[in-house]
Amino acid sequence: MRWIALLATIWLAAVLCTAGALGAPDRLFVSERITPPGEYTSEIEGPAVDAAGNLYVVNLHRAGTIGELLPGASSSRLFAMLPDGSVGSGIRFDREQRMYVADYRRHNIFVFEPGTDTPRLYFHSGEFSQPNDLAMARDGTLFASDPDFADHSGRVWRIDRAAIGSVTGAPMHGPRPMGETNGIDLSPDGTTLYVSETDTREVWAYQIDGTALTHARLVVRFPSYKLDGLRTDRAGRLFVARPGNGTVAIVSPGGKILREIALMGKYPTNLTFGGPGGRTVYVTQVDGGFIEAFKTDVPGREPCFGAIC
Repeated sequence: MRWIALLATIWLAAVLCTAGALGAPDRLFVSERITPPGEYTSEIEGPAVDAAGNLYVVNLHRAGTIGELLPGASSSRLFAMLPDGSVGSGIRFDREQRMYVADYRRHNIFVFEPGTDTPRLYFHSGEFSQPNDLAMARDGTLFASDPDFADHSGRVWRIDRAAIGSVTGAPMHGPRPMGETNGIDLSPDGTTLYVSETDTREVWAYQIDGTALTHARLVVRFPSYKLDGLRTDRAGRLFVARPGNGTVAIVSPGGKILREIALMGKYPTNLTFGGPGGRTVYVTQVDGGFIEAFKTDVPGREPCFGAIC
């Protein structure tokens, strides 16, 4: 009888291991709050992860600040202050680990050199409506969404760094009038620029031809709620924040909605990839002023900048 009991024990262990293996994928795409409520203001935005795995988010406790969340930490600490009157929005890192911050209030793009906490003016234009979110190409070219919420319109800017250190920028020309441009990111091969429009609830894809956006293609139109930030993963899928709906939608490059990830709060503003293997998605949440995160199955495009890849 002892051998029967032993076989029963082995069989039960095998069943439990199989159940655990089958259940493991269910732990993906489950969002949890990772910082205290109320840590950030209602203008919580950003976010971006550096090569060391530190997460940066704007407007910690008050406008004009940048918070830093270290790996394993349960609360953010103050990283830097922007100049008086400036308020940050989107953040991106380049391959040399410079950090760029859009200042929607004063129409600036600031840059932080690696290892410093003092912002330097990188680009300014009085023609900006309000630079909102940023996308970074491998060669250091910045693309900035520039919505005009009063006019229900928007543009995309291309900002280039010349070899001699000068920086130039101008609105890109496109084949269609844009709505309120908001989330922005590139395809993994860098040839397609994706732009979400807040008011139309649409995500559009464009080919990049110098300062022109060509071959406009509607990727997806959502039936309700507005759109905010978006990011792409290395499989080319789009992760789109849907404030009001309380979800991040995963969309195929062809426009199929693959999954809606329920969040802890109802008003996500933006998201970024980071964490081990670049498979953690960090979401900034207005509804509660905190950061939440979930695991995904494919690394983001962004961690391929710097030492994470």
